[in-house]
Amino acid sequence: MGCSTLTRPLACLMLLGVAALCLPDLEAQSVPADRALIVVRLPATATLTIQSDPTQQTGPERTFLSTPLEPGKNYVYTLEATWNEGGQPRTIVRQLKVRAGQRSEVNFASTEARAPEPKPTVKVEEPKTLPKVEEPKVDVSKEAKPAGPRDRNFLFAYSATVTELPEGKKARIWLPVPSSSDDQEVKIVDIKELPDGFKINKEKTFGNQVLYVEAEPDKAGKVSLAITYRVTRDEVGSEEDTGEDVARFLQPDRMVPIEGKPLDLIKGKEVPKDQMAAAHLFYDLVNAHMKYDKKGTGWGRGDSVWAYENCYGNCTDFHSLFMSLARANKIPVKFEIGFPLPPKRGGGEIAGYHCWAKFKPEGKGWVPVDISEANKDPKKKDYYFGNLTEDRVTFSTGRDIELEPKQDGPPLNFFVYPYVEVDGKPYPGDKVKRKFTWKDLPEEQK
Repeated sequence: MGCSTLTRPLACLMLLGVAALCLPDLEAQSVPADRALIVVRLPATATLTIQSDPTQQTGPERTFLSTPLEPGKNYVYTLEATWNEGGQPRTIVRQLKVRAGQRSEVNFASTEARAPEPKPTVKVEEPKTLPKVEEPKVDVSKEAKPAGPRDRNFLFAYSATVTELPEGKKARIWLPVPSSSDDQEVKIVDIKELPDGFKINKEKTFGNQVLYVEAEPDKAGKVSLAITYRVTRDEVGSEEDTGEDVARFLQPDRMVPIEGKPLDLIKGKEVPKDQMAAAHLFYDLVNAHMKYDKKGTGWGRGDSVWAYENCYGNCTDFHSLFMSLARANKIPVKFEIGFPLPPKRGGGEIAGYHCWAKFKPEGKGWVPVDISEANKDPKKKDYYFGNLTEDRVTFSTGRDIELEPKQDGPPLNFFVYPYVEVDGKPYPGDKVKRKFTWKDLPEEQK
């Protein structure tokens, strides 16, 4: 798998040392060649942990010196700040890339945390007066393990049974097949329960992989299919700009218009010219406008007009409204859908799909957002603008999908569940029984 800016390169490394040492006077001095200088800006009353260890400094700007690092390698620290805002506690988690001999800054008031460009080599001198340091609360020698961007290694079994098929009637069946990408590595490990004659094709618009088979039912009127994947999924941050063609991701979809009612959400509001800032505004507006809820009917179709008018829904509804706003303001957005995994490791059955989006500001790579998860967990609202957890697997990208080979019915609104046709017509979804399970694998089985 390739590595993405601020995410993948760091996931490929081992971190040494998690304790940060307090050197408030070091900012004006040279940075030791084997350490990183970390400057943190945050509300003066905030509490701060670095790699889960509490720090003792106070004030709006705090300076720390890392434990010894190997020169020339990237490392990551996880910082968590908590303070009261409007009478309510607010917690923000940031991941900061550092290198030995360099100064890195993180600002909890901004939407991005970046390490600066490397500075020219300077003469390294130890400070003449060493301030009192904070003692680390962990044994650093035991902390040589992956940190920062995480990954998850698991088996994912996708099963479907088409039921109540008339005798002698052949069913055309399409299943989504997850692809390897910068976000995940996917290998097929079991196809024993697939009908003979299946093929895996790639549809032309979005490049999704599609399993296709034509099969006749057994004596009970059923066709059963099952396929198992081994997946390594990464925690995802912003990607590098690859210069790809994004024209399709500026266009409307059948249920994602780029004019009309959804744009009333930004009526009278000044949209920033900077596309990253504009996307953040849309993210905040959708999150404030919507509530994650599955009551009644109408939700779950990814209809941005319905989402705007009803102010609730699931992940498809949240991200469709975001897509309408962003695309209407010339920001490309793509829709991704797959399945969520519970954060707790283990195994079990997954009830249904999950989806999210990625937008591309001008001159930058794709930036992920998961607004529905932010809505369910307000403490992670800042995290989900620009990050995705590793607890998921992507199965397809895009909306209004024409399969390969092409289906006789209309384009699919999105593609995550099996699609079946009989006699050239879509087969009722309630007659296609689905089951999805996962099992985490030990670290040594990666």
